[in-house]
This record gives sequence, structure tokens and C-alpha cells, in this order.
Amino acid sequence: MRNNYISWDEYFMGIALLSAMRSKDENTQVGACIVNNENKILSLGYNGMPIGCADTQMPWKRSGAPLDTKYMYVCHAELNAILNSPAPSLQGARLYSTLFPCNECAKAIIQSGIKEIIFMSDKYSDSDSDIAAKKMFDMVGVKYRKYEPTGNEITIKL
Repeated sequence: MRNNYISWDEYFMGIALLSAMRSKDENTQVGACIVNNENKILSLGYNGMPIGCADTQMPWKRSGAPLDTKYMYVCHAELNAILNSPAPSLQGARLYSTLFPCNECAKAIIQSGIKEIIFMSDKYSDSDSDIAAKKMFDMVGVKYRKYEPTGNEITIKL
């Protein structure tokens, strides 16, 4: 038996990273992968505009008047993965995300029944949004843990 295969965490975080590459956002690319307790992928998502809203006609700026920035419009990767799921239920699932979920995504995660979050980056850990998300996760028993990189590299030629 081969002994240098990747772990489940490497596999699913790799898929979340690959999903993030679909984002049109020049500044922030986030990907998410939801899996069940049998390690079957239930759904994928990345940060982008809602279906039917043309990426080329929507604002992608980070600053300016609220209606002229991306923040009023972009669907986060975690929410997209939840909304894209064809599974009848996400109860008990795990969510792999390249960025710790915001408070708005945390609400959707909790409501959908996801029970564990594995995240790569928590670069906004001091923000009110992250603090609120962690407070809600702790209150309802949703586990979260930082992905521990192994240093493995995967190269894919397309």
C-alpha cells in the first residue's frame, strides 16, 4: 500500500483552495467545501456575486460609498456552499474554509446543522464579526479548528 497519500484534511482543504481560485475578487479569494461524516463532498462554494448578477457589472472595490463596494453584494464562500448544496440536509457536516467564517455565515452554518469548521486563515480574528461568530459557535457547540499545514505540495497542470 502506498504511504504518501494525502489526509482527508489535506484533500478537503485542497478542494477549498481550488474552489477559491474561481473567485473574481482581486483582493480576497475564499473557498469552502462541505463534507459529511463519511467524507463525501456535499457542496462547494467560493466568494462571488449572486447567480444572475453579471460579475462585470458589479462593483469589486473595497472602499467607497457602500453601494459602490463589493460588500453589499458578494456572497461568501461558506454561504454559497450551503445554498449550492443539493443534499437534503447538512446536519452534522464539516465545513472546510480557507478563511474563518464571518458572523453572517456563522448564522447560516448554525441554521444548516453544520457541526465543525476547519479553517486555514483567521486574519480577521480581532474583528467584531469573528468575535461574534465564535461566540455563536461556542454557544451552540459548533467546533472550529485551524487547519494545520503539512507542507505537502500538489501541482496540477490544466
